[in-house]
Amino acid sequence: MMKKLMIVVAGGSGNRMKSLLPKQFINLKGKPILMHTIERLIAFDHSMEIVLVLPENQIDFWKQLCVEYNFQISCKIAKGGKTRFESVKNGLVKIQEECLVGVHDGVRPLVSDETLRDCFETAAETGSAVPVTDAIESIRVVDNDNSKSVDRKYYKMVQTPQVFASDKLVKAYEQLFNASFTDDASVYEKAGYKIHLAKGNRENIKVTTPMDLIIAEALMSSE
Repeated sequence: MMKKLMIVVAGGSGNRMKSLLPKQFINLKGKPILMHTIERLIAFDHSMEIVLVLPENQIDFWKQLCVEYNFQISCKIAKGGKTRFESVKNGLVKIQEECLVGVHDGVRPLVSDETLRDCFETAAETGSAVPVTDAIESIRVVDNDNSKSVDRKYYKMVQTPQVFASDKLVKAYEQLFNASFTDDASVYEKAGYKIHLAKGNRENIKVTTPMDLIIAEALMSSE
């Protein structure tokens, strides 16, 4: 399999977490959430290269945290942009050779080895892999004042990391920004490439609210 590289995007604020501290730096079981995320990736593959995208005004703070917590995993640092699109594009600049490149949310510390393996293997075979889980709630589509029930078997819940052949993803990010770009898959798809699905894991939550933090702590305690 080709070399693996992961762009970890960590540009969130603490607004929904009701915290002055950006959510990626909030303590989860003894260390910042972002450190748990990076450790999970490296535990899966020690040779994986990590590109960490941070807002410019948070880079020095991250370096201070690394010293404080004796965090020694080496990461290339890229400056975040005004949008996620710009941030990922800045991270892609750090790629020095053709590889399988994933893009992962810095506040998803519970991605499983199985999900990572399936994503990289699927991307190696097809050029892309987007981890998804089944929708387990009933779903209704809202149109103005009306709503309609839809069959949830036709819908999937999308996670990260989303993994791609690096040459195709770099090409896709040469497009101008579009408001329809909600994730890397939407950028890749807009460029004319096909999206292939991989198996996600339900524990792979995005920690953005106080309730998410409680759930993440409980899940980690049960491992």
